[in-house]
Amino acid sequence: MPGLIQQSSFQRLNVKPLHLTFGAEIEDVNLTDVSDETFQEILAAMAQYGFCIFRNTGLDDTSHVVFSRRFGDLDDIRPYMTGGRKPRYDYYELFDAGNVDNDGNVLAVDSARHHYGRGNSFFHVDSSFNPRRSSYSLLRAAILPPRNTGGNTEFADTRSAFETLPKELQDRLIDNDYVGVHSLHHSRKRGSPEYFADLNPLDYNMHRHRICQIHEPSGRRNLYIGSHMRHIEGLSDLESWQLVWSLMGWATRPENTVSVEWKNQGDLIIWLVLIPRTEDIATARLMSLVYLRDNTAVMHRAAGGSFEGKYVRDLRRTTVHDASSTAWGLNEQKDSRPGFNSNGKEQISL
Repeated sequence: MPGLIQQSSFQRLNVKPLHLTFGAEIEDVNLTDVSDETFQEILAAMAQYGFCIFRNTGLDDTSHVVFSRRFGDLDDIRPYMTGGRKPRYDYYELFDAGNVDNDGNVLAVDSARHHYGRGNSFFHVDSSFNPRRSSYSLLRAAILPPRNTGGNTEFADTRSAFETLPKELQDRLIDNDYVGVHSLHHSRKRGSPEYFADLNPLDYNMHRHRICQIHEPSGRRNLYIGSHMRHIEGLSDLESWQLVWSLMGWATRPENTVSVEWKNQGDLIIWLVLIPRTEDIATARLMSLVYLRDNTAVMHRAAGGSFEGKYVRDLRRTTVHDASSTAWGLNEQKDSRPGFNSNGKEQISL
């Protein structure tokens, strides 16, 4: 079976695989004080498993951002700070991935921000709607709702998705080198079509990334898709719709997904979109020793539950910019990230 995880030994990490092809749980790592040697093993574990959940990390906002910066340059929330909206945290690099309003209360289910966030319930890739891709995302639980009220984060393995596609469809993707066109407005409207009834995604800029991505050092492939991808360039609407949903349906089959439960405040999930190329010889050697899944990539989504509208689920995320030579896809290399203003409806960009 393609994509099976190879057995590996880590000297500093206690790793428990969660699935045959991807995902792991790691315990007893204090991420506020990580040695260079341990950090290299974290990179290797990420490369092998695609996503890892670290339990009881001890991170707060400051240490979360400091630790994240070790992975590379971070994205920030500045495009969203319009119409008088203020950041919830002391760091622009922290994205609000929870359900808390500016007064610390649970978001009402009829609020603009709740409607905006409903798009996160579909499998997606962070920042694919931006001109520059992301490489890692780091999501931390600050406050959790009661157990058994939902709120898991779910993952789909897009590397195994490509490797298990019918050969004729693999060949079609490779031969045609399709380009997906990604839009934040598309995914927000899909998540809450009535609320965004007057929003036309075609009125706003979209960004283009190849669907069949190649990891530079290995030449191996995975699918770069997700709910932000509105259509495929060069195909009719019907052909595009059929191919988009064929790929999404294949990639998100139950046997290709994992649902992760949040258990503790301070739990942190790190996942890969695409592994950035490393020039560090020691890191590259360590990754090769653990059978680098070197084009492992995942989609993810926020699962709902009975907590919605009742209990606080405060999650905070940092996102690392991709530093590879193909990070910008087929887009102009300038900071023109799309976003909505504070009422959740109007688009702005830097």
